[in-house]
Amino acid sequence: VQLVESGGGLVQPGGSLRLSCAASEFTFSAYGASWYRQAPGKEREPVAYISAGGGMTSISGDSVKGRFTISRDNAKKMVYLQMNSLKPDDTAVYYCAAQLTAVASPRYWGQGTQVTVSS
Repeated sequence: VQLVESGGGLVQPGGSLRLSCAASEFTFSAYGASWYRQAPGKEREPVAYISAGGGMTSISGDSVKGRFTISRDNAKKMVYLQMNSLKPDDTAVYYCAAQLTAVASPRYWGQGTQVTVSS
């Protein structure tokens, strides 16, 4: 089972990034998917969730609502996180995860991709 994130990097405040997560070796379409992030010295926190079929999404935290959007393409086994109007506080390692339901603990994790927002 593999989840592989990509798309991280260095971006200036106010910029945008789209993170991608590629899934393999499991029935991806049967799982909900989430993005989490972990900033230096802080605990990992949920950022966004999308249901298995993509019909339900949720964004966690007022700090990212209206700026981040989660989507998926089950045919390609991909999950995306579109991040707009990025702020320095968004700097973190972003992780993709697969879980059966919105309240279930993630069963699979990616290795993470670094996002740094700085001028």
